[in-house]
Amino acid sequence: MIQLEKGSKKLLNAWAFYDWANSVYTLTIASSIFPIFYSALFLSEVKTVEAFGTEFKSTALITYVTAFTFLVVAITSPILSGIADYVGNKKNFLKFFCYVGSAGCIGLYWFNLEQIHLSLLFYFMGLIGYWGSLVFYNSYLPDIAYPEQQDSVSAKGFSMGYLGSVLLLIFNLLMVMYPQFFGFDLSIAPSILETGTQAEIQLAMDAAKDLASVKAMKISFITVGIWWALFSQYSFYFLPKGTKSGHKVTRAVIFNGLKELREVWKELKQNLRLKRYLYAFFVFSMAVQTIMLVAVYFGEEEISWGTDSEKTMGLIVSILVIQLVAILGAYVTSKASAKYGNIKTLIAVNFVWMFLCFYAYMMHTPMEFYIAAGIVGLVMGGVQSLGRSTYSKFLPETEDTTSYFSFYDVAEKIGIVIGMVIFATVDQITGTMRNAILVLVVFFIGGIILLFRVPDENKRLP
Repeated sequence: MIQLEKGSKKLLNAWAFYDWANSVYTLTIASSIFPIFYSALFLSEVKTVEAFGTEFKSTALITYVTAFTFLVVAITSPILSGIADYVGNKKNFLKFFCYVGSAGCIGLYWFNLEQIHLSLLFYFMGLIGYWGSLVFYNSYLPDIAYPEQQDSVSAKGFSMGYLGSVLLLIFNLLMVMYPQFFGFDLSIAPSILETGTQAEIQLAMDAAKDLASVKAMKISFITVGIWWALFSQYSFYFLPKGTKSGHKVTRAVIFNGLKELREVWKELKQNLRLKRYLYAFFVFSMAVQTIMLVAVYFGEEEISWGTDSEKTMGLIVSILVIQLVAILGAYVTSKASAKYGNIKTLIAVNFVWMFLCFYAYMMHTPMEFYIAAGIVGLVMGGVQSLGRSTYSKFLPETEDTTSYFSFYDVAEKIGIVIGMVIFATVDQITGTMRNAILVLVVFFIGGIILLFRVPDENKRLP
């Protein structure tokens, strides 16, 4: 096994390349094709589904399941990170979650409403695999990069993720929009061709294409699972395995992660800058992650599209716009943070997010949705990469990076759980996602206020 020096270009590239591998999940599954596929399963205008003995609005159900998954991640990640620290092999945990997520993506091929509970299990596996792996992936950042490298390599990781995921999405988009070029059957019954009117023939052809497009969406889930597992091998090869301790896992070790979180919290109380930043991050990340997780569901339900094919094309084009602009956004935010400081840049980004919530509440047309997508792309990459690197820069001198990043991830996940539950509840009760998106303004206002309370990063604290 090759052992690369901390800060080496090859090691930094290997770490960033995992973003290339796993970001296809967030784009194809979480953000674009799966939400469209999920919506296509509901034939009536009233989109409800019965699950767990309760009738749910379709968007509320998937939001609740997403919130539950993040709750599981929040509970288990400190336990698993504690075991990883004790045994000294965080790479194995990174691999485990990667492969669970990959298998979940492939399993989505069989997603259907008749077997809704099994279907939701596959969705759960993909989501927990992605976010569970990030616990260990993020904890590598201080291990492989020096403080002055962390902003740029973090932004590079997100940029590589956006680029890789866009490439696969374009391929999947071509399959969905032009299934006949990929061998999908678009034939219709000969009787319709022989006796049907021109309108009936056209209707049958449209129905055949829609069916083929749904099959293409299911194939795209398999491509995501294979891409994720395959390209992650490069990162697995070069990332350090960790210092093997030879210790065996005992009952005490299993709960060692929770004990470590308590210790981290005690240390955080002595670090005013890091503590206040975490408060702010918890609040604004709650809203940011919720928006990114429900954006396509919002666009599918609340925007006035034309035909189903126009809706599919419009939503996926919007996601492509977000991803491409996000590459620029991550770069611009990195440069802005270098000039104005991380906290001031984050405050500005949060103001943009707050404006977007008001704008989303009022938008109805596809063009308005495209404009929103462009603005989201500009600030999405920036707030994610800068949020991660700011925390890393504020950390005290320590070799126990996994515990600190476990605390960071738990804070993020609990925030997402709260945000998603609030969003789903407002959606379920009021029957519209517009009211739910407006509620998130409160969290951005709170995040801005809390960021103003973070001491300047260049100021030396007593």
